[in-house]
Amino acid sequence: MERNTKNTITIANKQRKTLLIPGLPSPGFLLRVGFFILGGFFILIICCLGFRTALAEAASKMIILGFDGMDPQLMQKYMAAGMLPNFKKLAEIGDFKPLATTIPPQSPVAWATFITGQDPGGTNIYDFIARDPNTYLPYLSIGEICPPKKEVKIPLLKWVVPISKVEAKLYRKGKTFWEYLDEVSVPSTILQVPSNFPPVQHRGKSLSGMGTPDIIGTYGTFQFFTSKAGEGGAEQGGRVYKVEVKNNIIETEIQGPVNTFKEDRPISKIPLTIKLDPQNPIARLKFADQDLILKQGEWSKWLPFTFKMSFSKACGIGRFYLKEVRPEFQLYLSPINVDPRQPPFAISCPPEYSKELAEQIGLFHTVGIPEDTWALNEGRLNEEEFLAQSEVSQKERLRMYRLELANLKKQKTGLLFCYFSATDTIQHMFTGYMDPEFPGYSQEKNKKYGHIIPDLYQKMDQIVGETLKQMDPGTTLLILSDHGFTTYSRYFNLNTWLHQHGYLAFIDEYRRESGEFFENVDWKRTRAYALGLNALYINLKGREGQGIVDPSQKAALVEEIRQGLLSFRDPKNGRQVISYVDLPDKAYKGKYRQNAPDLIIGYSRGYRASWWTALGQAPQDLIGDNITKWSGDHCIAGQLVPGIVLANKKIKVKDPAIIDLAPTILNEFKVGKKPGMSGRVIF
Repeated sequence: MERNTKNTITIANKQRKTLLIPGLPSPGFLLRVGFFILGGFFILIICCLGFRTALAEAASKMIILGFDGMDPQLMQKYMAAGMLPNFKKLAEIGDFKPLATTIPPQSPVAWATFITGQDPGGTNIYDFIARDPNTYLPYLSIGEICPPKKEVKIPLLKWVVPISKVEAKLYRKGKTFWEYLDEVSVPSTILQVPSNFPPVQHRGKSLSGMGTPDIIGTYGTFQFFTSKAGEGGAEQGGRVYKVEVKNNIIETEIQGPVNTFKEDRPISKIPLTIKLDPQNPIARLKFADQDLILKQGEWSKWLPFTFKMSFSKACGIGRFYLKEVRPEFQLYLSPINVDPRQPPFAISCPPEYSKELAEQIGLFHTVGIPEDTWALNEGRLNEEEFLAQSEVSQKERLRMYRLELANLKKQKTGLLFCYFSATDTIQHMFTGYMDPEFPGYSQEKNKKYGHIIPDLYQKMDQIVGETLKQMDPGTTLLILSDHGFTTYSRYFNLNTWLHQHGYLAFIDEYRRESGEFFENVDWKRTRAYALGLNALYINLKGREGQGIVDPSQKAALVEEIRQGLLSFRDPKNGRQVISYVDLPDKAYKGKYRQNAPDLIIGYSRGYRASWWTALGQAPQDLIGDNITKWSGDHCIAGQLVPGIVLANKKIKVKDPAIIDLAPTILNEFKVGKKPGMSGRVIF
């Protein structure tokens, strides 16, 4: 999972913003209805008999645990060292193997394949970032919250009144395995699986995960208040506010979503007053009806934030962290999550499920990726503070899982899936402390943080042990990860390479670079461009808005670029930077593969596309050391970072792949492989 694609994903382009329209009803979902009157009686009898047969054959249970990013090499290492007794026990009862991932091995891509049994050509998810070929501008590939298409302006009052609903769009294609289980009356509970926002409607229960936005419509934007000189303004992943301390009092504002009911679209705000204790490192925070006291180094509980609109309100929850009182004031506010008790759009199925969960386990994060990796990357949180935040989200997820595990025990049949994100986000931020080849590695940091990842694997091992004890006899237990991990030591600016080789041209060549969203790119002289973490596109005539490459010349150009990239070597060490360049016609089978990138770039271990590439930039330097805290990654060649699969059953195929799991799950309930699925049954 790429939380730092928040800097790619908090896409602030002016023409395509992800907006929330708080207070308006979320989009309804059409229900399939009925039988034809003529002959309906006989059809009803046949269907009822079919359901009875299916239930008789499918009287079983299944538990699936998704540990994002869990790596097979580390698993084997820790199991051999005796650190993971429950994983080892499960492997001995059943099996453990590497799990081939998708091309590319990005989380939304791989999880979309897992839940549908279709490759990216069938799910239409190829990257965290997709692009509008007409404008070249990026958007979030999983889904978006879109404003009403119809509205009425009232110039005298400067109001904008929507006359259609806000729309939550899911761009992922393909039917999920739990929708197929609905058809044989097997109840399912799906806890925060990625690539399922807005959640598909089904007869069971589900809570959306990765892809679910915060209250302002991004993948998670923190706010940071500081008295430090020179601070203030937007930064990657957050907003920083310069505040003044006058007589130990700070007056500032908390920013919320855009008020789309007003013509000038102002940002909604809540006044915040902070009073500092003159002697002690303590602060009193007052906003709306909230009044709380925090000590330096203390986190608040979840707090409600209500942003008033012209005709409605937007309700969110967030947590403060008082980082420092003196000599410089520093206060962190987490991304303001959608309040699960009052979501402005559907984050669960049925819609009331998120409220019911909050009533039973307490408030919990709803933003798709709860760990704020970008705040750590930007130095707004340190490692210990980040881990404290992660620990809270892990405990919330575990409370959800335990509740639904107990509910499953009461059922005669059913499926429970629970997703755990910390195995991904923590490896993103702490892998470099274990690898001497990482530019930021030191023995001191290794001693301080080198235990974090093995400790995390042991925590997941405890969850497996608890599951083995609690589950009923005869229950199938399946554990998977969507990909593995490696160190991210060196970045590569793909658009810069394209420019240097004459494939991408600048409007102003004297600048020698291009900013975000191709702002200095001359499309009339550009034949290829990169956007996202693994995607490269041809500027194709008839497809792109300003395409110049004739379709008859595309294949030759693709092969020319492919060979050039594969032959490139790192000038620092002579290593091959790109190991694979896959083409969609060979990599994918699905019916949407015409929407795929023209080349899928598979980086070697240790390398990855730069953040600048993900945003469509072309800086001056071609390749360099990654000196950020985001030190681990998996957005490389999928062939090099397989995930894991464990089960309490023997795996009959030698080379299981994530695309095999949906048909395998259906087979556990005596449901055959469905159209579009190309995987095998592995048990």
